[in-house]
This record gives sequence, structure tokens and C-alpha cells, in this order.
Amino acid sequence: MICGVHRGILGGTFDPPHLAHLVAGETAYRDLGLEVVTYIPTGAPWQKQGREVTPAVHRWEMVLRAIEGVEYFRADDREIRREGWTYTIDTLNTFPADEHLTLIMGADTAAGILSWDRYEPVLERADIAVYPRPGTTREAVEVALVDADFVWLDAAELDIEATDLREHARANGSLRFLVRDAVWRYIQRHEVYLP
Repeated sequence: MICGVHRGILGGTFDPPHLAHLVAGETAYRDLGLEVVTYIPTGAPWQKQGREVTPAVHRWEMVLRAIEGVEYFRADDREIRREGWTYTIDTLNTFPADEHLTLIMGADTAAGILSWDRYEPVLERADIAVYPRPGTTREAVEVALVDADFVWLDAAELDIEATDLREHARANGSLRFLVRDAVWRYIQRHEVYLP
């Protein structure tokens, strides 16, 4: 019987971590009675092979700043410390067996879960909580997760995409009020997205 910590896990590239990520974590924490929400930036995300990903050191520092001051949010660097491609099931298996894990993901990610490497053991190890994302219907998620139990979170649907934020920043646009202030200042200071 699982009787340890009830932990929400929100993984992603976090390039950059933005307000939709924080709203998702907050909603899951409140709605599901989680004890902690752990943000895990991906190390070498295998599904992004061939695409440019901001160095892990910057993504890690931005996550630290994004969750700062929220006592039930944690940042975890286990994936960025791991060598080679990172897979969700390998990460889940590094948590103690007595922890109750809930994987928090956007509807777009949930709808594509059948493309994941070893997705079946992911569904066995963790509960799934899905938050709405623009362009992905609840029906698409239900089709993908037809054999899995999942919770649909009543989160505000924020139309914020990290890809758009990076492009905006590269064009010298401001990300202020789309990311937390400390993240915005970090991006400016380190010129994270400038060409």
C-alpha cells in the first residue's frame, strides 16, 4: 500500500517556465490535495532531438526563480544531472515506491502520450492530472487515455506557449507579466534568448 508523500510532478523543458506552468501546479495542488508539486526540467528530452533547447543551466535557474516563495513548490534537477536522453518512466522510478505520484501535464502532452517511450508503465506508476491547453480538446485526451484513469483539472486556460515567448524575446520583445518577475529579470540579465 502506498502511504508516502502525495507528490505532483510537473516536468517539461521549461524554456522558459511561464505562468501557465505555475497555474497548473497551483490548481493541481489545491484540487488534488497534494503535499508538494515538484517541477522537473528535462535534461536531454528525447522527443526534441534535432531541435534547439536552451542549455539546462539556464532552464534550471529560471525554474528556481519561477517557484520562489511558494512553500509547496519544489525544483528537482535529477533529469538535468542524468546523462543521455531522459524518459519519464526512468524519472518516476527514481522516486520512493511508497510515494503517491501524480503526473501533471497539459492537454496537448496528454493527447500525445501514446508516442512516449514506455508509456504503459508511466500510467501504472503515476496518476494523471490534465490541465487545459489551447488547441487540444478534452475528447482528444480521452481518446489517448482511454485505458487510463485521469483527472481533468479546472485550471484557467492560458494561451501561453514557450515557443512564442522565445520568438518574442529573440525579437527584443518583453516577457514581463508572462513569466514571473525574477524569471524575466534573469532572461534579461543573461540575454537567454537573444541571437
